[in-house]
Amino acid sequence: MTKTQVLKALKNIIDPEIGIDIVNLGLIYSIDINKKNNSIKVLMTLTSPLCPFNNYLLDQVKQELLKLKFKKIDIELTFNPLWTPQRLKVKKKK
Repeated sequence: MTKTQVLKALKNIIDPEIGIDIVNLGLIYSIDINKKNNSIKVLMTLTSPLCPFNNYLLDQVKQELLKLKFKKIDIELTFNPLWTPQRLKVKKKK
């Protein structure tokens, strides 16, 4: 499993409020894969600390990673640095 494959899977998760996947939205800060013990650590953020879809998005990330057959999944949520629109990797369609 590679970081590219993980990012491709995470692109299946669309932020319900903004309509952009969490990768292109810039919510994924880092991905660390340990092939030796088949584990993964994802450092991510949300668009706001008060995001009403907090649990939904975290659960969706976990579900996508489970599909990739990781034995241990660690998802760390951070707000350092805070998300800003400059993190967008695509422009929202008008």
